[in-house]
Order: sequence, then C-alpha cells, then structure tokens
Amino acid sequence: AHTREQLRDIATRGLELSLNTEVLVEKSVYGWKEFELELMRDARDNVVVICSIENVDPMGVHTGDSITVAPAQTLTDREYQQMRDAAIKVIRAVGVETGGSNIQFAVNPDDGTLVVIEMNPRLSRSSALASKATGFPIAKFAAKLAVGWALDEIPNDITQKTPACFEPTIDYCVVKLPRFAFEKFPGVDATLTTQMQSVGEVLALGRTFKEAFQKGLRGLETDACGFWWPRDTGLPHEAVVAGLRRPNAERLFFMRVALEHGMSVDEVAGHTRIDPWFVDNMAQILDLEGGLREAVARGRGLDADAVRRAKRAGFSDRQLAELTGSDEQAMRARRLELGVRPAYKLVDTCAAEFEAYTPYFYSTYEMEDEVPVEAVDKVMIIGGGPNRIGQGIEFDYCCCQASYALRERGYQSIMVNCNPETVSTDYDTSDRLYFEPLTVEDVANIYDKERPTGVILQFGGQTPLNMAHGLQELGVKVLGTQIDAIDRAEDRSRFRELLNGLGLRQPENGIAHTVDEVLADARRIGYPVLLRPSYVLGGRAMEIVYDDAMVHDYMVLYAEQMGGHDRQRPRPILVDKFLEEAIEIDVDLIGDGERFVVAGVMQHIEEAGVHSGDSACCLPPHSLPPAVVGEIRRQSVALGRELGIRGLMNIQFAVRHGLIYVLEVNPRASRTVPFVSKATGVPLARLATHIMCGVGLDDLGLVRAPEPSHFAVKEVVLPFGKFAGAEVSLGPEMKSTGEVMGIDLSFGRAFAKAQAGAGASLPQSGTVFMSVRDGDKQDMAELAGTLHELGFQLAATAGTADALAESGLPVRRLVKVGDPGTSVIDLMEAGEIQLIINTPNGKRPRADENRIRRFALARAVPCITTMAGAHASVTGIAAEREGELQVWALQDL
Repeated sequence: AHTREQLRDIATRGLELSLNTEVLVEKSVYGWKEFELELMRDARDNVVVICSIENVDPMGVHTGDSITVAPAQTLTDREYQQMRDAAIKVIRAVGVETGGSNIQFAVNPDDGTLVVIEMNPRLSRSSALASKATGFPIAKFAAKLAVGWALDEIPNDITQKTPACFEPTIDYCVVKLPRFAFEKFPGVDATLTTQMQSVGEVLALGRTFKEAFQKGLRGLETDACGFWWPRDTGLPHEAVVAGLRRPNAERLFFMRVALEHGMSVDEVAGHTRIDPWFVDNMAQILDLEGGLREAVARGRGLDADAVRRAKRAGFSDRQLAELTGSDEQAMRARRLELGVRPAYKLVDTCAAEFEAYTPYFYSTYEMEDEVPVEAVDKVMIIGGGPNRIGQGIEFDYCCCQASYALRERGYQSIMVNCNPETVSTDYDTSDRLYFEPLTVEDVANIYDKERPTGVILQFGGQTPLNMAHGLQELGVKVLGTQIDAIDRAEDRSRFRELLNGLGLRQPENGIAHTVDEVLADARRIGYPVLLRPSYVLGGRAMEIVYDDAMVHDYMVLYAEQMGGHDRQRPRPILVDKFLEEAIEIDVDLIGDGERFVVAGVMQHIEEAGVHSGDSACCLPPHSLPPAVVGEIRRQSVALGRELGIRGLMNIQFAVRHGLIYVLEVNPRASRTVPFVSKATGVPLARLATHIMCGVGLDDLGLVRAPEPSHFAVKEVVLPFGKFAGAEVSLGPEMKSTGEVMGIDLSFGRAFAKAQAGAGASLPQSGTVFMSVRDGDKQDMAELAGTLHELGFQLAATAGTADALAESGLPVRRLVKVGDPGTSVIDLMEAGEIQLIINTPNGKRPRADENRIRRFALARAVPCITTMAGAHASVTGIAAEREGELQVWALQDL
C-alpha cells in the first residue's frame, strides 16, 4: 500500500477474507531480493536443507508469479550460511516436529540486511519445485517422517546408498517460469503484485542459467522460442522504461528491447530491481545472438563450434533458423549433419558423487552422455506442458494412467514433460522421465536417442496434437488414432465433408480470412454467430456476435490471436450459427478401430454458449429424454467408426427443439476423462493405452456402456477474485482454473455437493435477488414461486419485480445500481442477500450488472448468471431440505 486509500482498500478486503478478522501490517521490503529455503525436520531434531531457491523478480511479486532459480545464484557463501542458520532456528522455534517447511527471506541489495518474510509449516508449491529440481521426494519422505521414521533411516531412492539426511547437491541450474492468462480477462490490470495470478508454470534444467532460461521460455508454449519474441520492437524509450519499472507478465520482452536499444545492464537492473547478474546473463545471450548474425551476414554461415556454442546457451533450432534465414527443419538437418546432438544427464541429488539408479534426465550440449539406451520394447508419452486455462492436471491424470498401463503390458514407459506440479514428472511414475520442453525439436531429439516402438499423443491435450505433423515429417511413429483422423476433425472443410457423409447435422457455418469474408458469412448465416480462430485451446478468442459492429470489434480485438506462429499465414476464422437456448452435451467414447463404446454422456447445466470447460455438467443426463440420449450414442459410434478411433474421442453436441447438432469432435482424450472415469469406475485412459498396444475392447472386458446408479455433477472453480476488474460472467471463452465433483443418488443432492465443493454452498434461507433479461422473465416467475414455497424472500429490480408481482408473488422492489434509493449492493453490504440470479441483459453485460457480480464475489454471495444454473440450484436447495447430505467412498459406488 503506497497511499492511505490503498491501505483502506487492502485492509478492508483482508479483514473480510481473514478467518479471524485480522490483518498483518508490516514495513514494506518492496524491491528487495527474495530467497526461499526448503527444509525437513524429523522427530529426532535432524534438520536438512533440501534446496535454496532465488526469485529473479524482486519482492512485491508473488513467488508463484516470479521467475525462480535453484540453487540460489547471487548469494555469497557467508550470506547463504547466515540464511541457513536462521531457517533452522525458525523451523525449530515454530515447532515443526516432522515434515517439510518452506521459509522465505528478503535481502536488501544495498546493505545485505536479511529478514524473514514468512514460514509455511507445511509443504507448498515450492516443495514440488524443489522435489523436481533435486530429485528428492519431499512429500514421500514427509509421510514417512510423520509415522515415526527418522531421516537417517530413509534410503534415498535415487542413489540407493545415501540416506535422506544427506543434503542434495546439484551440479546444474533449474529455472521455473510462470504461465499467465491475462488475455482471457480483457481490461484487467496485468501488473504483478503480492497476489498470485499465474495459472501454470514450466521447469527447465540446464548446465547454466542461460541454457535453462531459454529452454524454459520455449517450454511455456507462448510465441517465444527462447529469449526471442517475433514482435515489432519499435517502442519509444518511455514505453520501454515503463515496461521495465512495472512488474508485468511481459517484462522479459521489455528487458530484451532495452538491451537491444543500448541500455546498460546496470540501468536495466536499476529500473527492474532484478539483480544485475541475471540481467548480464540475458545480455550475454543477446551478444551471442549478435555474433551469430554477424557471421551469417559475412557469409561464413554457422560451423559446428558456433552451433554448439549457441546450443549450450539454450538456443533452439527455430531461433537459429530465424538467424540464418532458414526454416526449423532445415536447421535441424544442418545441425545433425555437423554432428551437434544433445547429451543427456542424470538428476542424481548428489552431483554425481554416487551412481544414480532412477532414470530422470535432462538435455544439454556437452560431450559426455550419461544415459544408456536399453534394447527393450518402449513407448514414449508426450505430456501436457505448462498448466493454463483449458489444459491442466486432467491431462496429467491421463498421462500417468498411460504409464501404469504400459508397465502392465511389459513396455518401458518414457515420459516427456516440463511441468513441475504434475505427477507425470515424478521420477517414479514412469520407467524413464525426460524433463524437457514440449517442442518438435526436443521431443524428436529424445525419439532419436531412445527409438521407441511409438509415441502416444492422445493424452497431453492440444499440445502434442500441435506437434503431430512436425513429428510425423521426422519419421516419428504415432500410436492409436492416426494423424489423418486428427486432421479430418480439426480441418473445418474436411469436418463438414465427414458430417455430410454420415448424414449428421451441424450448425450452418463458414470459413473466412478477412473482415469482409466474416461479414459476408455472418449475414448469410444470420446473427447471432460464433466467431473463433481455428486450432485454439480453451475457447481462446471465441465470441458470440450479434451485428456487423461487433464483427469489426472482434477482428480488431483479436488480431494478435489470429496470427499464430506464422504471421504470413493467419489462422482462418470459423463462423458458426449460434444456437440459442440449446442444451449442450459432452460425450466420451473409447474404440479399438472396430468396436466402440460410449463411456459417458454428460449434460451441461449451462446452455450452449458457455464454454464446456466453464459449465457444470451431470452424468448421466438429468433431464434429456432417453430417445435423444440413444440417438446421441448412435451418432457418437458412427463418428468413431468413420474416424477409425483407436483410443479416446470426445464429441460435443447441442440439442435444440429436439434436433441434435454436432458441434465439435476431438480425436483425443478430453478434459472430462478423469471425471467420467471416476463417475463410472471405468479407467478410460488406462484402457485406451492397452488398445494402442494392440488389445481389443473385448479382451479388456468392456463390452457395453457403463450405467452408474448414481448422479455425478462436475462444477467449475473460477478465478475472478484474482483479477480485479474482470467481467464476472460466463461465455464461449473458458476462464475456469479448476473443478470439483459431487456424487449422490439424486441429481439435486449431487449438485448441492458440487456447489459446496467449489466454495459456493447453496443457502437454505434468506433473500434471493433477481434481475433477468426479458426472455427469462416468465421462466423466472415459475422458479421464484418454488423459492417462495421454500421460504425465501424475493427482491428484484423493476422489470423482474413486475413479472413476479403479476404472478402473485410478494417481492421487494429495488432500484438499479446508481439510482437514488436502496439497491442490491446496499443490501449485500448489510448482509441481507443470500443468493443472486442475474442473467446478462443484451449483447454484452452492462456495467451495473458486472458491478453487482463483482460485489457478490467480494462478499461470497453465490451469483448465478444462467437460467439453467438457477433451476439446478433450486433443485439442489430443495434436495438439501430433505435431510443431511451423506458421504460415500468412491469404491463403494
């Protein structure tokens, strides 16, 4: 807080969120250097320091949003020993008898003053990072300590000689980079603060900071292929300085521009408060890049020594291709011709003092390779990369299940991934783990070394599919559904032919490349239409538009997303008729190429127009007629057979006025696979892996669709509270960052459990505020009648109040927000509103609607923005009235 007003706002929010109505006020150490130590203590008072971590970003940026490096790079030995002694005193004084702790420190860069910031007497997200960075399984050892073991009694899995009381020593550098999603929340201030806002992260290992830093940047799956952005750098000096001084997700870009413009290392460090050591390393990367450009300009080309120097500094083939005016594939061929190949090193916890038995590897460009190739049957699994909105731990679940299945079939499983928070990157999940960026270059290098039977692309979400063509061109064998089937589903023209051939219905659509083409298609199809670029994830840049003006706004707003990696060939825009008031359905199917089983049919709670990843859904469908469900199953099997699915497939349907429309087909595992697997008891990802190894459905015993006797409801968790000013409404662009599941014998009780699990428990009494669009008023009156019968008081703004009064319901009339009189915000401030039903009014939510929703969010008042969600909520409230909710173990169902 820099001002009295900021202090008032922050303290007010903090007191509301605090479990004991208390906030801590302390002197700011903004701009100081930040460090963390990960420690463990046992019941015998043995304490070990597992890992030191240095934040590249200074204090003021949450450690989850900061670039972090292990081990710490800029501490003197004296400073490190002082920090270590302080940490051991803290863990003892706090009283952590057994287990791990994370202790954070700040160091004044001007005089070396050391202060303790905070201590987590538990494992934290840094514990996962430290475990992956060192190969020391902190959570596993903490569990053993909790039941009575001591550190000197627990053997180190990796060395099989040293006990856990040996402190890890690492002879490489580890860099973690955060993944942000500010593009999902237009209008939000993207300044990085003490509140974490990143949605995922990537970890990279290299022999130097430069190598790990550049590997991590290309692993983020943004447009960066290293410390390199294909953007116009013609920024004025003032804008560059502003970008350096304000912590933001693109500050690295501004640092590169500043160094290119001739700003000194000390100047950049002064503006950013980032230690000059890190800035100097970035400058060294640019110096090396400049030397390579100069060599190419003089016609010398790149010899083996030059390429090897660049690779040791983390340069990707794509970067080198850009420097030489070549393309990535040609650069790769040239590099291999020069004999420049990566060597692979072991992560062994002990800087190679003892032999390592756990195969956990990273690449570097040194001469000695520590990884022996084994002549056994093996399969490579490509993971999901950094979590981000639209792709997260649900794909990690699938990858882990695949690894377990391969082990059952006698294959050696090889996992390739770069996300430190996932189970797939545990060293004991697969037979071999490569902690590498998920790019064609890095995956192909591992494939060349290991020569597996094949590669599984189905389980990592969109990330592996985006590499499919590049890997196929390099001779990589893909297991399961073939790439042509993926193309038929992804390519809009081929998809249309596929559906026409099967006699299946889809919304009227078109493909456009310019504003004029989009306008022509939209007018031909008829508004409203759904616009989106092709080949995007999580509904990125997807929007419903209602007129020509909104088309123009869309094309300007999303121009950057249209380009993709190839700016010369922008992505086409897909124009689809938007089906209003339709019910959306998700189907997961498993097939062996000849037989196909529909594993789950999920009915979305929210109507079509809300992204499937943001909609609650129910399995089995809670209100669809059996005949409609049967036809959906028939169409799903027909699509699976036509595409020759070997493994998993997800299909999205819409049902409107009894007609079934096919919206989308994903010939891979979808984010719903874990939900369906746990709701039905059928391990879909594991079975799909067996199929890819040549086993049929009959052999696996899956001969018919599972029919659970209970209802399972999936509900989403939304991050609006993290993004001040974000529009709090659901639409075609996905914004949720997590999900929960509720199970019960009735839909209403399962839905109520899911709401409670998502942190939005349904009220059992009080006042419900309603403000709905005109088309929802009749439906709202019926719903309000049920709420009145359940004992709730009703409040509404003028239009909705009139509709309720006409139905004979007692209602308290409120003024619109901003008008003189009592508004819903006044009642929320007084604690008199327990539930809000507020459906969007018009083409885009009005400012007053968004203000109501944001206020409800701050006061933890459940706010429902769709009528379908309102009906489900009322059903849940009524079901809870029938008696206390019961619990079951999943195995019992």
